Amino acid sequence: MNKKLKIPVEAGLIFDPEETGMTFCDNALLKARELKKIIGNNDDFVIADDSGICVDALNGRPGVLSARYGETDGKKLTDHEKNLLLLKELGDTPKRTARFVCSMVLLFDMERFYIVQETIEGEIVKGVEFAKGDGGFGYDPVFFVPKFGKTMAELSAEEKNKISHRGKAGKVISELLIEKI
Repeated sequence: MNKKLKIPVEAGLIFDPEETGMTFCDNALLKARELKKIIGNNDDFVIADDSGICVDALNGRPGVLSARYGETDGKKLTDHEKNLLLLKELGDTPKRTARFVCSMVLLFDMERFYIVQETIEGEIVKGVEFAKGDGGFGYDPVFFVPKFGKTMAELSAEEKNKISHRGKAGKVISELLIEKI
């Protein structure tokens, strides 16, 4: 079977479902099922994910609301503004542990799917002056990876793909695809 992996925009699809789930798994499955409805009940499989950052000192927040963190009255914050808000909420709290979480779904049909959830552990930097790097997006400049002594945004794409929550989940999904197709 020769399939080409496409993201929705490459297939000419407008896809932006409302994330109403209580967990990353809920949202990833919701997205996968919505996309499957759009493409129809053919033999195409769907891969969808939901991810975010969970900060221990904030009781796991922003969590599933990471993309909408700090929104008020529909006004979205930029990535930089979200990072500033996160640092402000943490203040001088010594407990800085956090993790990125990615839930990824491989959906063959509405009731036949696999869910993989992966994480990467790290720490939130102590202040905006420690936010570094131009790579990545979102919370990457404030997420420090002790193993590398760098923020996620300072890692090369190759390094990030090997250790990131999304990279690890994607690797498992690709292994499942090889096994199942």
